[in-house]
Amino acid sequence: MARRPLPSAGDDEVVIGPPCPACGVANPPGRRFCRRCATPLISSDVSKERAQTRRRWRWHGDRSRWLRRLAAVVACAMLLVAAILFYPNALALIEDIRDKTSTPVAVGPASSTATAEVPGHPAAAAVDGLSNRYWGATAVGDTAEFGFTNPFRLLSVVVHTGAGVEEKAFLGQARVTSLDMVVTSVDGVNRTIPVPLADRVGPQRVDTAVSGVVRIRLVVRAAAGLAPGRHIALGEVEFFRRP
Repeated sequence: MARRPLPSAGDDEVVIGPPCPACGVANPPGRRFCRRCATPLISSDVSKERAQTRRRWRWHGDRSRWLRRLAAVVACAMLLVAAILFYPNALALIEDIRDKTSTPVAVGPASSTATAEVPGHPAAAAVDGLSNRYWGATAVGDTAEFGFTNPFRLLSVVVHTGAGVEEKAFLGQARVTSLDMVVTSVDGVNRTIPVPLADRVGPQRVDTAVSGVVRIRLVVRAAAGLAPGRHIALGEVEFFRRP
């Protein structure tokens, strides 16, 4: 059996300090055990306070907490950079989805001009919606230009080449087989879209998806059936916008 700790001072020694909770003997400040009965002198409140202090110190010194914060900041920064870099692509994707889910609406030009016209076959005849009328160009390189009142998103263009929808009328004049469509946006930017055309009767569609369109110029690049005394016929052009 271990011996009980012996008192460290005589009972007649005058000591000023907190009393022992067991025997009531005064003990010097800072002493951990009673000098008479060896009872622990640290109160439970002090022990709790020291434990809380140690926990708070460990919490403030927890490296994992700061690592989590740093990881969150880095993740936010990466998301911000990705948003800035891919913002144009995201807008293009949204526009493409809207184009595919929308029903195209026909839009007619407010003005029509041409660099050359065969008498009786002005450029306006190509956009009047009638199949028996056409724009008569005199040679490859002629252009017809169409202006619009309000900017719009051009989804597609439908072209009818030739002088008519009947085979005899269709073959009666030369037919456009290639166009350059120069689209001018409201900000003044021009975009050239090649439009290849088959030498046949019927509508031929070209998808475009250009925003802010205010003017379209058609340039004749090639024609089939050219011969002396014949001109180039562009039967009908239809423009479709997004509602």
